[in-house]
Amino acid sequence: MPTVKVWGRGQLTIPASIRKELKLEEDAALTVVKAGDVLLMTPRKLVGDAVAKKAARAMKQAGLTLDALLTDLKKQRERSGRLRP
Repeated sequence: MPTVKVWGRGQLTIPASIRKELKLEEDAALTVVKAGDVLLMTPRKLVGDAVAKKAARAMKQAGLTLDALLTDLKKQRERSGRLRP
């Protein structure tokens, strides 16, 4: 498993074999996600992140809060019998 060294200002070099396999060109942008003590880098924008941002914008435009949506979801489940009151 290749390892990398973090250089000044947090820069690192991705091994050439990995860059070639992922078709990463010079100036390629990566999405970096911290999960506990792990950094996950992907050459594509994570879909979940884009969907979450789009949903947050739509909620803001509609004047909705997450608490209001969760309360409504609970009421809908109670009505459908999926959740006991």
